Amino acid sequence: MKQILLTGATGYIGAHLLKAFEKENTPLRCLARKPEVLRNRVLATTDVVQGDVFDVPSLNKAMQNISTAYYLVHSMGHDGDFEEKDRIAAENFARAAKQNGVSRIVYLGGLADTTTTLSSHLRSRHQVGEILRQHGPQVVEFRASIIIGAGSLSFEMIRSLTERLPVMITPKWVSQKAQPIAIGDVITYLKMVLDKTFDGNPIFEIGGEDQISYGGIMKEYARQRGLRRLMIAIPFLTPRLSSLWLALITPLFARIG
Repeated sequence: MKQILLTGATGYIGAHLLKAFEKENTPLRCLARKPEVLRNRVLATTDVVQGDVFDVPSLNKAMQNISTAYYLVHSMGHDGDFEEKDRIAAENFARAAKQNGVSRIVYLGGLADTTTTLSSHLRSRHQVGEILRQHGPQVVEFRASIIIGAGSLSFEMIRSLTERLPVMITPKWVSQKAQPIAIGDVITYLKMVLDKTFDGNPIFEIGGEDQISYGGIMKEYARQRGLRRLMIAIPFLTPRLSSLWLALITPLFARIG
């Protein structure tokens, strides 16, 4: 029986998906730049191989006897132009998948209104999906908004800011609406595709039912924690200035922020 290839297994989504697959005894292979870091976290039945999306020979080796490959990697937080790195990584992955007979790629991208000007992050997420569809086998793309769960980057930034700041000066983007979704629901979507057949290269938008802003999530978090928080909205705090401010409050997430 062919295995499933999982990338990003040391990341937030990948780690949850890894445990879900292991719980169901799914034949699994994980691609990791540092296999020794991951091997202590997996069952003996899970195969861990060394590889990198920028190393084509390692991808070809990892994709042998693979039916479905999960693409859960991105270059945000790395030095240099992350959009260019995302593009190269996606092209390498898709071409290797096609060359080695992988029948399907499952990709988790970002939910956004494509009729508006996208941020560099969301623009890159959508471009990665397009590149995978151009070069590889069938692609099933899920587009998610903020993912809620302990350990999620978005959620941990919200938690950190709300816990530490009784008064917040918030830029305009904090009021923009999103559609948060729970981590458990995301994992359910990612798993269920293994038992489904699709025509073409479907894209599924999996935003949660409720539309709420980052500011709204902060207020709800504060309410449930019993914290009194004041938010003062201003129109001129840019994403660049916001990231510098974030670095003072939550240095762990500064680069991604």
